[in-house]
Amino acid sequence: MICTMSAAAVAVWLGTVVTILSRSHADRNVYPSAGVLFVHVLEREYFKGEFPPYPKAGDPSNDPITFNTNLKGYPDRPGWLRYIQRTPHSDGVLYGSPTAEHIGKPTVIEITAYNRRTFETARHNLVINIKAAEEFPLPYQAEFYIKNMNVEEMLASEVLGDFLGAVKNVWQPERLNAINITSALDRGGRVPLPINNLKEGVYVMVGADVPFSSCLREVESPHNQLRCSQEMEPVISCDKKFRAQFHIDWCKISLVDINKVVPVYVTRPEPGTGILPEFGEYKPPSESLKSRDYFSDFLVTLAVPSAVALVLFFILGYTMCCRREGVIQLVHHSSIQKSTKELRSMSKNREISWPLSTLPVFNPVSGEVVPPIHPDNYETTSMPLMQTQANLQNQITIPQQRPSGDNYVMSTFRRLEVNGIPEERKVAEALNL
Repeated sequence: MICTMSAAAVAVWLGTVVTILSRSHADRNVYPSAGVLFVHVLEREYFKGEFPPYPKAGDPSNDPITFNTNLKGYPDRPGWLRYIQRTPHSDGVLYGSPTAEHIGKPTVIEITAYNRRTFETARHNLVINIKAAEEFPLPYQAEFYIKNMNVEEMLASEVLGDFLGAVKNVWQPERLNAINITSALDRGGRVPLPINNLKEGVYVMVGADVPFSSCLREVESPHNQLRCSQEMEPVISCDKKFRAQFHIDWCKISLVDINKVVPVYVTRPEPGTGILPEFGEYKPPSESLKSRDYFSDFLVTLAVPSAVALVLFFILGYTMCCRREGVIQLVHHSSIQKSTKELRSMSKNREISWPLSTLPVFNPVSGEVVPPIHPDNYETTSMPLMQTQANLQNQITIPQQRPSGDNYVMSTFRRLEVNGIPEERKVAEALNL
């Protein structure tokens, strides 16, 4: 097949291969300034040509591609550099604010692209050459919290440019730079609910060379501070210049004049050579060790507490047995126990009279007596509320006339006694019926 290709086609094919190899292995150099926001977009389109196309010619290539970024020779990125990619079908973004200590030191970032369809990888290096800014740092710095933006939306050049234009309109500085951008999630914020197109929020720090304007100073007034403490929005005259596109939480704005900040210098000890000093020849301890006497330890741990307990026991015994107060307590305790036993023995042998409401039920027409509910054998200490009257003392059986004839049936009444003399009144009344 290669032999049938024309020379021009072969040249084009070879040129394409060379281009792919150069894009895959060549280093890209960028030159950010210290103290100024650095943004580098990892475009998926840049890496699509390095992966094989779809099997069918003409199909759109929309492979899911993810990126891994790390400092060359290390597993992670530098502390000032962050990376974000929302989905495998969106571009990745490297962003951060380099510091002055990295000036003149090239930082090589290894970027590895993963094709999630073919499981192939492509890699190239990003060389970050940090240079000194004209004026670093800018003395007046303000940090805004924008509630209706995500960090990748704010990193877009047109959105960030619109925000800096609005800030420049209310501040009127000669030089204005974006210093840093931080997601609210990195400041302890929560992931918003997936409703009403809520955003996570982003912090944007800008710096200028002139003092803060009166509009930005309005948030420091006592009235607005009181409204912020009551979780109410402060009244800011220039808020309408941001409200059309950016919803700013003015209670979270931070205004810092670094000329008035007292620098704190931390003294660090100078590192040594890593070689231990010379202390002479090492001498191990002698093999003949003296035996230790544990008699004093025995006296402290056992003998002393035992002696104290014995003294306390004799004091308690003398107080209870030889003193008048102790004897009274012993006699009182003994009398309580004796009374308790006597009451228990009396409760087992008690006999009580049964109330009339506990008489057995009988039919007034037939005179048939309903059998008792409870057995005759019972204990008085566990007596229920309603008792039967079968086989009880102080009862008398009397005849009762039937309504239809002269036949009588037996009915049981309780026999009452007054001063030891039986009361026969109920019996006489029953016989006169």
